[in-house]
Amino acid sequence: MADERTGTEITNQAEVDADAAETTVTEVTGGNMSLIAHLEELRRRIIWALAAIAVGSGICWYFIDEIMHYIALPAGKLYYMQPGEAFFTYIKIAIFAGFLLALPVVFYEIWRFALPALTIRERTVLALVVPSSVLLFFAGLTFSFFLVMPAAIGFFMNFGGVDIQPLLSIDKYFDFVIAFILPFGAIFEVPLVIVILAKMGLVTSKFLQRKQRVVIFMSFVVGAIISPTPDVFTQSMIAVPLLFLYEAAYLIVRFILRK
Repeated sequence: MADERTGTEITNQAEVDADAAETTVTEVTGGNMSLIAHLEELRRRIIWALAAIAVGSGICWYFIDEIMHYIALPAGKLYYMQPGEAFFTYIKIAIFAGFLLALPVVFYEIWRFALPALTIRERTVLALVVPSSVLLFFAGLTFSFFLVMPAAIGFFMNFGGVDIQPLLSIDKYFDFVIAFILPFGAIFEVPLVIVILAKMGLVTSKFLQRKQRVVIFMSFVVGAIISPTPDVFTQSMIAVPLLFLYEAAYLIVRFILRK
């Protein structure tokens, strides 16, 4: 009889301990938040992200002359056609550069907002994915700005011959730069996306190898869609790196992940 009471007491104590452990996990992860609490948390994360962008924009405005110098390097001398064009373009450049500077903070705030709904394994994966995605995005921007864009601008500026001289507006030139470099930031995320799909078991190296011909065709289709200009040169500048990134992802899946 004593043994039965002891067993019952042990069982009850185990249930209490399990409930306590579950309560602790709930407290740590945020538990089941109400809709109001979710909205309040979202508002707080958005405020922090906007504050980071504002601070980054202020820093970039302080160094706006240096930033503008590097942006204008591929084109040389720029002009403005309206009295306020240079001023408002400088503001656009400061905000855009400030957003890029604050991008790690923005990604962190997104990660923190999603954290309570994630399991421990998902948090570990996300902790690796978020920094990798930021680094790959900046790698795409850097590759485009310093290697691809100077060649593209040189091609366009020398296209008309000696009888036609370029007169580049600062506002239109900045719009061209943004439209040119942003697709490369997205393209450089391709290996990360493929590796994640492989880790999830959705793709394998054999599948990637079978789809190589399709990828070659689709790369030029994507290049034609997202290219800021309709010429074959710019489209190829987008399609060729996409192919190399796909092949890099294939090698990672095959020889590192062994999928």
